[in-house]
Amino acid sequence: MLLQQATWPEVQAYLKQSGGIVIPVGSTEQHGPTGLIGTDAICPEVIAAGMAEEGILVAPTLSIGMAQHHLRFPGTISLRPTTLLAMIRDVVVSLAGQGFRHFYFLNGHGGNIATVHAAFAEIWAEASMAGRESGLRMRLGNWFAGPRVSALSRERFGDAEGSHATPSEISLTWHACPQRVRSEVPEPTRAPNGPIRDADDYRQRFPDGRIGSEPHLASAEHGRAFFEAGLADALEDYRSFVAT
Repeated sequence: MLLQQATWPEVQAYLKQSGGIVIPVGSTEQHGPTGLIGTDAICPEVIAAGMAEEGILVAPTLSIGMAQHHLRFPGTISLRPTTLLAMIRDVVVSLAGQGFRHFYFLNGHGGNIATVHAAFAEIWAEASMAGRESGLRMRLGNWFAGPRVSALSRERFGDAEGSHATPSEISLTWHACPQRVRSEVPEPTRAPNGPIRDADDYRQRFPDGRIGSEPHLASAEHGRAFFEAGLADALEDYRSFVAT
């Protein structure tokens, strides 16, 4: 069930059976010359939609994340870490007041990881310092790091996967948005690797936005396989989480 397509009585009925909710979180940032700017939000969103078909409540996607290092590429929008932290906290606190207890953030962007975990720590610290038990469980699941997805990436792309504008994530977006499939082969074929710092340094090191990847290997057919693997990983992780 999708929260934005539900009525409040339907959510109230859901809460009688489950206190768990999935919250996709991503980013709005460049993904090389052939990848969609919304890649990191589209990927967890499409997997979460599959989870909704299994009767799990799925919140609206938090589609803007911590992406300051991409800001020299047109179209990128970034939150400060403190802004993303506050947003995560407000989402959790809003829903906790209604009876939700298990919050599963399905993430599509590596740059969000530290900040989301810091938000969890802030929420738990607030309760601890007030001398009370929060009763809240929070977990971050990175769709791109699940065991099935990781194995599939190694099998199909090997070292050509890289770490940004990867063929696996671009394949998944093309499965979700087949009208946006591209056929260009970027030059050089394999993007350079290196550290990530601020926006100016990033643009100098990675002029077309990719890091170590060969996104021309992507396809909608690969995307279907990554969707199935990502959904299986997410369902397994979520179900073990809400069982605690």
